[in-house]
Amino acid sequence: MIVITGATGQLGRLVIDRLLALGVEPGRIVAAVRTPAKAADLAARGVVVRECDYTRPDTLTTAFAGAERVLLISSNELGDRIPQHRAVIDAAKAVGVGQLVYASVLHADRSTLGLAGEHRETEALITASGLTHVLLRNGWYVENYLAALPQALAHGAFLGSAREGRISWAARADYAHAAAAVLSQPIGPNAVFELAGDQAHTLAALAAEVGRQSGKPVVYKDLPRADFQRFLLDAGLPAPLAELLADSDEQAADGALFDDSGDLTRLIGRPTTTLDVAVRAALAAA
Repeated sequence: MIVITGATGQLGRLVIDRLLALGVEPGRIVAAVRTPAKAADLAARGVVVRECDYTRPDTLTTAFAGAERVLLISSNELGDRIPQHRAVIDAAKAVGVGQLVYASVLHADRSTLGLAGEHRETEALITASGLTHVLLRNGWYVENYLAALPQALAHGAFLGSAREGRISWAARADYAHAAAAVLSQPIGPNAVFELAGDQAHTLAALAAEVGRQSGKPVVYKDLPRADFQRFLLDAGLPAPLAELLADSDEQAADGALFDDSGDLTRLIGRPTTTLDVAVRAALAAA
């Protein structure tokens, strides 16, 4: 059995889609979710659905029963991740999971990103548990920026604080395919993969590509971190998320989101999604 936590989230659904495309039998895939009713479409495809609430340890041991591999997708409750992740790790150990795969963050062991702290501590907990594990240190999703596409088209600008920092982003589907590759085939014990796109770009390059494809003038406007964070708050983002995004942009300016290891391409067996393809898809969906 392969268990995917957070399976109704954007990444989790893509991982399951990829596992099915690789020929993994639906009955061997467990969608572990807080609200099983939200996974009715997955159940209709033959995927096993089990309740899995990071704050209720009894649901975790039941969800992980019989699991050969478990993918731990981070809780979205910033600041409260550590006790929740600890509960997952403890449950995985208690039921004898063969391998725990964790979706971490790029260069978690040395990253200056504010969000890296909880990932770094989670990695330490996994290592201390003695569980056989794989750490998938995911870089930035290009969708993190393309989510602002409608506003950028309306106002002619992307806003940020990354200056000329080069960001090795990849599409969410690329990271999902990497997770599926690890979950569906033997991977050496306690492996670590630094996952990032094949090419690195500035936010100015992103704006230029959007302008080229849309036929509308779009530029990148760089702001001081405090101003960008205030903009995000005024746009309605929760304070912790606004702080995280503003910090990530500021750190990206100094290279925190750059990587050229090539691990992601080697795992998925193809080049990562290019900027022009990602922008084209986002424009089609806008």
